[in-house]
Amino acid sequence: MTKHPHAAQTTPPRAEQTSSSLPHASRVHDFPSLASKAFVEAWPSAFLAAERATDSDSYGYAALSNVIDRSLHASVAHLTGGLSPASMASAYWDWAAHLASAPGKQMQLAEKAMRKTWRFANYAGRCALQPNAAPCIEPLPQDKRFAGEAWRRWPYALLYQGFLLNQQWWHNATTHIGGVTKQHENVVEFASRQLLDMFSPSNFLLTNPEALQRTFETGGVNLVYGLQNFLEDMERRAGGKRPVGAEAFVPGQNVAITPGKVIYRNRLIELIQYAPATETVRPEPVLITPAWIMKYYILDLSPHNSLVRFLTEQGFTVFMISWRNPSAEDRDLDMEAYRRLGVMAALDVISRLMPDRKIHAAGYCLGGTLLAIAAAAMARDNDDRLKSVTLLAAQTDFTEAGELTLFVNESQLDFLEDLMWEHGFLDSKEMAGAFQLLRSNDLVWSYALKSYLMGEREPMTDMMAWNADATRMPYKMHSEYLRRLFLNNDLAEGRLRVNGGAVALSEIRAPIFAVGTERDHVAPWRSVYKIHLLADAQITFLLTSGGHNAGIVSAPEKKRGEYRFTNRVDGEHYADPAEWVKIAAVREGSWWPEWSAWLAARSGPPVAPPLMAEALCDAPGTYVLQS
Repeated sequence: MTKHPHAAQTTPPRAEQTSSSLPHASRVHDFPSLASKAFVEAWPSAFLAAERATDSDSYGYAALSNVIDRSLHASVAHLTGGLSPASMASAYWDWAAHLASAPGKQMQLAEKAMRKTWRFANYAGRCALQPNAAPCIEPLPQDKRFAGEAWRRWPYALLYQGFLLNQQWWHNATTHIGGVTKQHENVVEFASRQLLDMFSPSNFLLTNPEALQRTFETGGVNLVYGLQNFLEDMERRAGGKRPVGAEAFVPGQNVAITPGKVIYRNRLIELIQYAPATETVRPEPVLITPAWIMKYYILDLSPHNSLVRFLTEQGFTVFMISWRNPSAEDRDLDMEAYRRLGVMAALDVISRLMPDRKIHAAGYCLGGTLLAIAAAAMARDNDDRLKSVTLLAAQTDFTEAGELTLFVNESQLDFLEDLMWEHGFLDSKEMAGAFQLLRSNDLVWSYALKSYLMGEREPMTDMMAWNADATRMPYKMHSEYLRRLFLNNDLAEGRLRVNGGAVALSEIRAPIFAVGTERDHVAPWRSVYKIHLLADAQITFLLTSGGHNAGIVSAPEKKRGEYRFTNRVDGEHYADPAEWVKIAAVREGSWWPEWSAWLAARSGPPVAPPLMAEALCDAPGTYVLQS
């Protein structure tokens, strides 16, 4: 007998029939065990789902907390000029804790305080008997605040002598304390000096005899003018305007007027080719890479102090990179972009225009550091287009980078990155504030004294106007530059990678001409001098008088200043900076002719000038005019 086809599908097995035929009470009795089994089987997937939800929420909270922290830091940075309060606090507590646990240092400071009090009392007694008594302490050579004769009269002599003694004591109190890290010691000493300078007797009308004398002579008109100057300065700063008088110096009108053409442009640079000024020129052109923190025309100021004009008059074909002033849309431009779109793009254009000719490359400040990186990468890749490399006030080792390192540590950089994150760039105001702090006596207090107490406006010069024409720096590039070079010193220590491979300055074979300036607060000359330890090429080192800018802009027409230099040849032993100063030849005047002769000695015989490339526009171009 055949069964219906569906009978086998509808009839449950015996075991299932037995189970399903159990009374209802029995199924209820087994529910806990069945539920436990279901829970055990289901809990892994449920746990994972809950974990995913928790992770999703944590990512959101992390992003929100990151935005909150960064926004707060950026807001605080606007009030502190970009200085990290946490960084300053950690330096202070490091100093205070070690000083508190150093009773011997405390005894020494107490003894110094007593001796300085006795010196001051003795000087006060001598002043009462001798109006022109010899001072008990002399200011530092660079301190000109108390140089006038009015400061020799009582009671002003007591005021400034007491101030200098107090300043000296605080220097002793903030230095040479065992256990304090060197950077923290430098920060505390620097901060104490800045605070003391705020309360210098030269900064206040009633304690400044020269300001009081001027007030009596003018019947107080100087104070009226000073108030006008103060209000005008505040109005200009609030409106983002340049200082008074700077509008008289406009690129293309009375500065940056050396004849030339913009022959190439990308999103980062314009390349300028300058017209020849002689009937014949050296066959090797000169490419100048300025720092992107400044407008290029520091090297092409007024005709009488233009390095570009000087080089063209010496028979060189000169090319200049003019950097674009970045905005928020350029926030992701990095150091590699500056190398690739800057130095390398310019070299490629020149090579196409003047094939089979090697190039003298020169870099100023950060531009010199970038050029050194590019030259090292070219040497690694067997690219031999460079005839020579000139580094003008440019550092390649950052272990002794001067007082700028006060603002370079993990806490400070994290704080600064949050400030740049807000806008996508570091604004020129923050950079200007940092540089003014480094030279507060010259750039802040002396200016305030002359403009607001004396009521006088210092005449604007081309260099002062250029100095007020600062540029911005992209977020990513500036962060990389500070971390990889200033903080980690990756270039000098062989960790910097370019285009997928490590670079070493020791691979550069082109001769190097390095220039340092004696009073450089941005690139101290002893730091620039370290190129001797990093490069195996022939090195000519030149040390010129002046500062970071005035030392480089040293036109022969000025007929002032001096420089010293040496040539290092193969096999010559290293001399440290102290030894080098003793053996270097000293010469009077501008160093420009020395460099020109050095370039000429490494160039071929003069030839006819190259044709000017097809121009996009006349020099100085468009990028230099961006504000």
